[in-house]
Amino acid sequence: MARRIVAAAAIVTIVTLFFLDRNFRVLPSSIHEYLPQHHPGIVITDITITRCSGINPFSSCKLEGDSWHRIEKDLFLGKALTSTAYVHIQRKKEEELTPDDKVVMDITVGRLDPGSSVKGQEDERWEARPSGLWIKRSAKRHASDSKSAVTGVDVLFGDDAVEARDGWNIVGVPLLLDSGSIPAAHITIRRGTQQPAQRPQPRIHDTGKFKIMQLADLHLSTGVGACREAVPDSYNGGKCEADPRTLDFVSKMLDEERPDMVVLSGDQVNGETAPDAQSAIFKYASLLIKRKIPYACIFGNHDDEGSLPRAAQMSLIETLPYSLSRAGPEDLDGVGNYYVEVLGRGKTTHSALTVYLLDTHAYSPDEKKYHGYDWLKKNQIDWFKQTANSLKPKHKEYSHVHMDVAFIHIPLPEYRDPKQVFKGQWREAVTAPTYNSGFRDALVEQGVVMVSCGHDHANEYCAMSMNTEKQLPALWMCYAGGVGFGGYGGYGGFVRRLRVFDFDFNEARITTWKRVEYGDEVGKKVDEQIIVDAGKPVAPMEG
Repeated sequence: MARRIVAAAAIVTIVTLFFLDRNFRVLPSSIHEYLPQHHPGIVITDITITRCSGINPFSSCKLEGDSWHRIEKDLFLGKALTSTAYVHIQRKKEEELTPDDKVVMDITVGRLDPGSSVKGQEDERWEARPSGLWIKRSAKRHASDSKSAVTGVDVLFGDDAVEARDGWNIVGVPLLLDSGSIPAAHITIRRGTQQPAQRPQPRIHDTGKFKIMQLADLHLSTGVGACREAVPDSYNGGKCEADPRTLDFVSKMLDEERPDMVVLSGDQVNGETAPDAQSAIFKYASLLIKRKIPYACIFGNHDDEGSLPRAAQMSLIETLPYSLSRAGPEDLDGVGNYYVEVLGRGKTTHSALTVYLLDTHAYSPDEKKYHGYDWLKKNQIDWFKQTANSLKPKHKEYSHVHMDVAFIHIPLPEYRDPKQVFKGQWREAVTAPTYNSGFRDALVEQGVVMVSCGHDHANEYCAMSMNTEKQLPALWMCYAGGVGFGGYGGYGGFVRRLRVFDFDFNEARITTWKRVEYGDEVGKKVDEQIIVDAGKPVAPMEG
């Protein structure tokens, strides 16, 4: 399935002509329905909202004419029994503007006329539209080229909705829809020309240090969400909103640990409770963008169970500031098979660290033979080995010891081995694939020193996988532990947590620890241990 959308920098605006991938094939509507593009030379001349019956087959929310285009987001998120509603944008080519045409210069939402107390000219007056929407239009033909003209319109949902895109802002109050308990709909707009997102090149500090924070299983919703199995039961009088509590914990840890890079290792979005995945994505992205922290994402089995498939989510994430995420080669299974190079100190162009990220998919494609979860496919493993081999000559030019690590979502079958030496808690059954496609052996063959996953929320150990022939440590296999309150957290009072990897390139050493959200261990480095020294996996020290 095609996964890339042409002109990624323009993916976040509302006006669109065609949806094409990088091979100029038309993308399926399921991919692009929430991710329209703006084509230069096309301007917004009007905006309105239509509302229709959700049970009357003859009631339509569509407007006639080729100039009107609908944002394919039901403002009731498909949850209203009797109503649906949509935002529509009218657009026109600049060269086709007539003296009677107007260009939208401002948009807001509220009950009262925002210009009722201001005396002005006719083209400064606000025009009322349904559901509390107000627009201000200008008849000046040059207005479409102004930096203040509205060039993008979108809809986000939830009382906790935030914008993560440069140049975009939520305007006014939520749309006046009488939607009850359905997450509120917000209009968000962009002015002027979309600028390319900042995409910094990660580099180790002059001290030789670099820190990665792994966030596993955020399970964010559209809206605040409900906590599952939160500890303690008495938190906030028993009233626990999942996303605010999760994001508050993550925010505190970002400020305390100050990581140089964040890896989001899957299930960022809790598909079942995220009828608008875009709103959920923006919540975690905004935390990282605000702090100017580069981040890389892969997907879990729940991310695409909501409104957007993997390809559409990655197309959106790729355009966000500070995102290092990539869809990866189109001829590979999955979305998100790629690597990130972290450069050495100073101005060197040599890589000090390679971070591999691969898509472990979701559920088994052959339940009768291999029950449970999917596995890394042969073409992914071949790509990994070919890529690692191709990078080795350049990596050898680095003046210190180069290291390779990897992140996945679903654990490898080797995580199940109870004979391994491990540190941390093994609280639940390891839900690795039944079929072993051999990725652990490929990691060891290519000299990767550590792989870390998520998926099993209450498991948060690091296990040492041995080279049985040489009886030496071959690979550390870690769990991050679940961080999100929107996902399960049972198994003996499990406390939400995240994992930190601290790299010291002076010693070619990796130290890891966990940080917890609640209890006596708050503020401490939990289960701190050295897993790599002199560039090699090492056995844990006693005590």
